Amino acid sequence: MAPNSPLRTVLRAAQVARVLAASTVGRIPLGAAPVALLLYARETLSIAAAGLLVGVYTAGLAIGGPVLARVADRFRQPPVMLAGAAVSTAGFVLLAQGVPLWASLLAALLAGLGAPPFEAGLRVLWRDLLDERQVPTAYTLDIAVQELIFVFGPLIAGASVALGGPSAGVYVTALLQLLGTVWFVTTPAVRRWRGVAAERHWAGALRSPHLGLLLVAVVLVGAGVGSLPVAVLDYTEQSGGQAPASLLTSWILAAQAAGAFAGGLANTRLRVDGRRLPLLAALLGLLYVPLLLTPASAAWMIPLAALCGVCLPPFLAATFLTVDRVAPQGTAAEAFAWVATAFSVGAALGAAVDGVIVDAAGPRWAGFALSPLVILLAVPWVRPVARATT
Repeated sequence: MAPNSPLRTVLRAAQVARVLAASTVGRIPLGAAPVALLLYARETLSIAAAGLLVGVYTAGLAIGGPVLARVADRFRQPPVMLAGAAVSTAGFVLLAQGVPLWASLLAALLAGLGAPPFEAGLRVLWRDLLDERQVPTAYTLDIAVQELIFVFGPLIAGASVALGGPSAGVYVTALLQLLGTVWFVTTPAVRRWRGVAAERHWAGALRSPHLGLLLVAVVLVGAGVGSLPVAVLDYTEQSGGQAPASLLTSWILAAQAAGAFAGGLANTRLRVDGRRLPLLAALLGLLYVPLLLTPASAAWMIPLAALCGVCLPPFLAATFLTVDRVAPQGTAAEAFAWVATAFSVGAALGAAVDGVIVDAAGPRWAGFALSPLVILLAVPWVRPVARATT
């Protein structure tokens, strides 16, 4: 890292490293919880219950994030995030007690509903902590670091279960979320932050038509990204190599996350903004096209997966910069939370649709066709938004 690089300058700014590290610890459950829930349910309930628990937890995240962020916009972050963490922790602890399926589903819902909205809480701080010129670098750095959550989260959950049994993954997930929350909300910048005083509306951030267009595009991009694990698993199973399909799948998906991390770090030297959203969406979709080659050796899929992840951080960084501009006054945290929800909903839809595709189609490349298609469909949705930010 160069002595005067934008990345180093951002990291050396007061409190930046702390809020970034604390939010990263608190967000590890986003990568760890699905694996912890799957492993716990597989041992104590059933495979069918495992899928239900993950689905209910994800639905809770999608609902709870914008609601908690809207309350934080109106009041302050610490009480909202601590209350949410308490509810989420109670859900995880209840689940780990070996309760019946109906109570397990309720517990998973509570764990998702109460998950503190770290993404929204962090991103509204950047303009308080940094100069305007440094904000794009901060968004990109945040997105790049977030990729590590989805690399190490599953590893932490798996190691916890291996060392402490099925419930250990659930407990460790809850503990990390709680530790991250306390560390984050005790930061002076977080305690000092206040939402902007503004006229309140029942629709909140969603009353912005440009934000609505942007959220549609994010759903489409999320669907493209979310369909990849299904396509990769189908590909590795059809490849029939010596290594287990699950191991090959993990390596290929880890390569995609590593590519996104590298792309995020490289992007800290660039100037991304809302005007480039159509170009970034197009590039992101096109970089998924080489996956259709589905080489005979699964090892060749690793660099292709890394390549398709490179443009995701620039696209998301430009998205968050645009949200800052188009969100109605006083709704910044909520608007950021809606972006996270839109991406999660898109990812779930993409996985479900791609599951149908790979079941119905024979060729190995069929599962990879959805990603570039739906991501490229996002381009016309972001064009009016890009024009509005010029």
